[in-house]
Amino acid sequence: MSSVNKFLIYLSFYLFWNSFTLADRAIPFSEKALEIYKTAVEMRTVEGFNQVPRLARYLKSEFISGGFAERDVRVLDIDSTAALVVRYRGDGSLGKKAVCISAHMDVVDAHRSDWERDPFKLIEEDGYFFGRGTSDNKLGLTAVTIAFLRLKSEGWVPGRDLIIAFSGDEETSMNSTKALVNQYRHLTESEFVLNADAGGAIIPESGGTPSNFYMQAAEKTYVTWEMTARNPGGHSSLPRSDNAIYDLATALGKIQRFTFPVRYNDITLEYFKKTGQQMKGEIGKVMQTFASDPYDGKSSGILRMSPRLSAMLSTTCVATMLRAGHAENALPQSATATINCRVFPGSGIDATLEQLKVVIDNPNIEFKMLDQPTESNASPRNLDVIKALRVAVDTKYPDLEIISVMSSYGTDGMHFRAAGIPSYGVSANYGKASDDFAHGLNERVLVETFYDNLTHWYVLLRAVAGKY
Repeated sequence: MSSVNKFLIYLSFYLFWNSFTLADRAIPFSEKALEIYKTAVEMRTVEGFNQVPRLARYLKSEFISGGFAERDVRVLDIDSTAALVVRYRGDGSLGKKAVCISAHMDVVDAHRSDWERDPFKLIEEDGYFFGRGTSDNKLGLTAVTIAFLRLKSEGWVPGRDLIIAFSGDEETSMNSTKALVNQYRHLTESEFVLNADAGGAIIPESGGTPSNFYMQAAEKTYVTWEMTARNPGGHSSLPRSDNAIYDLATALGKIQRFTFPVRYNDITLEYFKKTGQQMKGEIGKVMQTFASDPYDGKSSGILRMSPRLSAMLSTTCVATMLRAGHAENALPQSATATINCRVFPGSGIDATLEQLKVVIDNPNIEFKMLDQPTESNASPRNLDVIKALRVAVDTKYPDLEIISVMSSYGTDGMHFRAAGIPSYGVSANYGKASDDFAHGLNERVLVETFYDNLTHWYVLLRAVAGKY
């Protein structure tokens, strides 16, 4: 097929999909979407409550009722949680491997006494849906589920298989995700992953159109150490020159003052260049300067003044928890700090630990790694993903520039990347920066964004697996 014909075919798809209206409660399956969303949010799918398996089986029943064969809908019991895998069988006409779509069913816990509203009741108020998980990640979970159900009801047959892989403990150990890409790799083997737990655009505080759409293509490695100072201790009436608490405090002070060296890759340079071009004022110029010369100390120094921008420049390590001593009238026998690091891709966990040891300069302080971290490289640019995302984004914001970004936080995507399957965060998480309450109090999402996501994922999946 000639390049001209390919262009005309793609253009026809673009014009067709671009005819979709904006967020609309009357779109097909919107009532079912709200029913599933409400049911999911009101299940307390928190570690220890055994609600994730319940949610997985509820969703399974919806898929079966929606026309999917039982052999293609599998609930996998993994440790104390569960994962859900759903295969939408294509006819293979594209001659390409399957596409996997990831999201997670679990949430961070929330307590009624802390919230203004019941966190495990879906409440619509002032143009928002409130509740734990409304954004992270039951919005993406619902939109992907509804896209599958709607497409199946229309009798649509994709040109390649589509595979849902919903994990059950993304907010904690991620054991279910590890199982999905290792133990159950035969169920999730795919060309790439579309991650419903990342991606989106920031709406200006005054309203209007965002500057760009951010597609997650990389993320930092999450790793935590316990750092412990020990001492023989003794009676508090006889202070010693050495003291476990003081030794630990000295080490923490050194870490606080230390800044890891600047690192960069194609994704972060693209982010700083393109975002800088769109921003007004001095900060935009600084971002562009850094993109053209990442070794420019002045520009990186200015960027470091913003926690959000600084996190994209290098590895970060910060103290998050403390415990010390055993009695008020005794010298401490131990003092422990929890150090959480987000390691820049390619920097290496071992190298990060060695750097911390050099910084504190105290060989008597012990380091103990908590859990086993997963290191992953950035995902390569994929034209199929970009083209499909272009069509989906245009249903809401025509011609909005798509910029690849690296997340400082972790998602299931890291495990797919580590297993050799590229992952791309492509969800339509549209909202104001001031409305970002994921993991925090009074989590919310714009009602309009909820309905935007229903259209977004429906269009995205048809575009990525349609028969051109």
